[in-house]
Amino acid sequence: MPHYCHWNSLEFALTVPQGLSKLTIMELHLKPETEARLHELAATTGRAPDELVEDAMTGYFAELTQVRNMLDGRCDDIKSGRAKPIDGEETFARLRQKSQGRRGS
Repeated sequence: MPHYCHWNSLEFALTVPQGLSKLTIMELHLKPETEARLHELAATTGRAPDELVEDAMTGYFAELTQVRNMLDGRCDDIKSGRAKPIDGEETFARLRQKSQGRRGS
């Protein structure tokens, strides 16, 4: 049986026209374990579950944007010749060798 959390939040959009914001109710489906952890954290911190979810999602989107920008920058570096692509298999082979060397030392 699914569990639900309901909260009010600003509708997520990449661009929001000036002066326009829409408060909506969103339904969130969580695994029972995740919902239990959320409620436990809410009780421990004294914060509402919707605030905790909002903070978590805000952090997730910020991290996702940061990673995306970093990857886009690396692709631009490769395309422009400022950086050279490396072979994934070769890189993993080097890492395995380093790891084995450390274990042997």
